[in-house]
Amino acid sequence: MTPAPAEFGVLGPIRFLRGGVEQRVGGPRERAVLARLVFDANRVVSVDRLIEAVWHDDPPASARGQIAICMSRLRRALGEAGRVIDTASPGYVARLDEDAVDWLRFNGLVGRARPRAASGDVTGAAALLREALGLWRGAPFEDLPGLRAEAVSLQSARLDAVEACAELELRLGLHHRVGKELPAVVAEHPLRERARAQLMLAQYRSGRRADALRTYQDGRRVLVEQIGLEPGPELRELHEQVLRDAPVLLAPVRVEVQAVAPSQLPRQVLPFAGRSAELAELDAALAAGPDVPGVAVLSGPGEVGKTALALRWAHHCQDRFPDGQLHADLVDDFGRPVPRTVLLDRFLRALGVTAASIPDDPGEKVALYRSTVSHKRVLVVLDGAVDHAQVRPLLPSGAHTRAIVTSRHPMDELVARQGAHRVFLEPLTAEESWQLLTMLLGHDWVAEERGEANRIVGSADGFPLPLRRAAAGVRAAPHRQDRRRLTGVPA
Repeated sequence: MTPAPAEFGVLGPIRFLRGGVEQRVGGPRERAVLARLVFDANRVVSVDRLIEAVWHDDPPASARGQIAICMSRLRRALGEAGRVIDTASPGYVARLDEDAVDWLRFNGLVGRARPRAASGDVTGAAALLREALGLWRGAPFEDLPGLRAEAVSLQSARLDAVEACAELELRLGLHHRVGKELPAVVAEHPLRERARAQLMLAQYRSGRRADALRTYQDGRRVLVEQIGLEPGPELRELHEQVLRDAPVLLAPVRVEVQAVAPSQLPRQVLPFAGRSAELAELDAALAAGPDVPGVAVLSGPGEVGKTALALRWAHHCQDRFPDGQLHADLVDDFGRPVPRTVLLDRFLRALGVTAASIPDDPGEKVALYRSTVSHKRVLVVLDGAVDHAQVRPLLPSGAHTRAIVTSRHPMDELVARQGAHRVFLEPLTAEESWQLLTMLLGHDWVAEERGEANRIVGSADGFPLPLRRAAAGVRAAPHRQDRRRLTGVPA
């Protein structure tokens, strides 16, 4: 029978649960030892530290022996869960997974929130911090005087998370929620200037200007009376902005962005032959790291295989871009350039920006697009570019984003202004053309119909698309005469 899962909690009074049911773990000494071990889960805690946790500044001469007895009692009280406590010089270690300890789960959630916020997923980051703060059950270690320093450390971590969450929620326009929850935090910790500034901003945005000014005056009085200092520069500047109703204090327009990883690459063209040198150039130009162009331009005449090459590289490297791959045809079915504002709208919607959050101003669209992808690992494939002006607003600027542009034009301005790496695409060599035709029609056909194969390869002149059309005609025609008619070569 599988033992019931064990859980330990230090974000409040120390507790031990087995199968979701709280268990008694002994007297104050056992609780102090368990609290210290769980607080430092997966790190060795010396016997001296455990003595300090139990007796603080007044240990008895027999303290070390009593710690050994206490540990024996604790393991017995924990039952099967007692196996997580190992002897490890110069003391003991509690080997615990994140799921088993609220303090570890808290740190894990906070740690995952930081990169989410940095990547622009403010809603997701705030949700993780909310989940982390929901693990708290009260003041930790209140009945354990030997763990006062650890209690202060836990409370400091909680306050940091509270302030980080409030900052994100203010960015999301949730000032009413922040204004309701922060007064208790500021009252309990009046010297936390960041929390006080957040409360002032929330009050101001909620139409409570007088309350915001009062919050500042209360904080200034406490600082002067308790430590003889005036408020810091950030708090003073915020106070001045409130006094003059500075526009910068207005709540930001909330942009709804869902966590979306678009996958827009068209199916790659198969079979594919040759282009090993060009693929190597793309690898170098679009490699990871800050010192690469990050933008590659595939230039060449029509039907030479620019799109096929771009999609070949993109499909083979898409694992490098877990935040999505964007693709756009820059000309429509009638050969007309697609307006860049239309393309920006499509990209923003694909990235999870709601239609209501997309601005009308073209410049603001570009800014929002670049902000949305700035910290993401995204690949953008822009196919059939007409000129530099059409492409430039669609190029992402983040350190981890990459772009491939295909065009019949040399795109000199893109190379000059954006530092793009250009690859001029030449027709396939004769060997590569034969390789592609063999892939399309098979070794047997090429061997049996050598003369016709020669005519197809010669007629295509190294251009993959005419060669593919000819092969398609061969496969569609049941008789040789029909095949020659469909491929456009003389009998």
